[in-house]
Amino acid sequence: MRRFKSILPILILIFYAFPSWGQTPDVILGKIDSVQNAFSDMSATEQMKLIDEENRVKKRVVEIKQKGKELRMVRFREPADVRGVGFLRLASDRLYLYLPAFRKVRRIASSATNENFMGTDFTYEDMSRSSYSEDYIARDLSKGNGQYRMLLEPQPDADVNYHHLVIFADTSNYVLRKVEFYDREEEKIKELAIDNVEKIDGYWMGKTMRMKSLDENHETVLELSDIQFDQGLSDREFSQRTLKRPIR
Repeated sequence: MRRFKSILPILILIFYAFPSWGQTPDVILGKIDSVQNAFSDMSATEQMKLIDEENRVKKRVVEIKQKGKELRMVRFREPADVRGVGFLRLASDRLYLYLPAFRKVRRIASSATNENFMGTDFTYEDMSRSSYSEDYIARDLSKGNGQYRMLLEPQPDADVNYHHLVIFADTSNYVLRKVEFYDREEEKIKELAIDNVEKIDGYWMGKTMRMKSLDENHETVLELSDIQFDQGLSDREFSQRTLKRPIR
């Protein structure tokens, strides 16, 4: 009993120093990525709201498809002035934009990935992100209020535009709930909040996403509906030819 009492303070220190009991930050980050990409494919409709500093709202309707971690397509259905505009990701360095008015697909240069997509608060880099562990190293793991908190620093060869990120995920299911974005001057410039989390057909999904640009007091709100998983989407649906196809 005396020996147990002598090691009890050490056990308490270990508990507070390593709150995840043996799970390293990179292991937890890998689980967060796995939850985000657990399905073989996914399609959904997004109700989009763009809200400016005077609380004026622009509404848009978007369709999104994804297959695996690499293939992603986003196309605007409404209103008429943006109908048919599309974004295609074939790989992290193969991003494309289609503007119907010009009837031409334009490849997005790496130097332009920090630009905002179609007036939203999401950059092209944000739009193409499907895995954090590809470009970031996880550090400073802590746990509180039912969530993990981690600092993500870019890997040495990562082509990213942020100095670092701070992410939060639920400890119960590894669902990503919040991302803070910091610029090269280490100032926080944006926040992404993910809410309305549900388990749909066995997959955890946050149905509401709110990206807020802090310096511009502008935000983009996405509400997902008609979510479908594992439909057997073909790779052919993620092509420049499909990107140019008229919206039905």
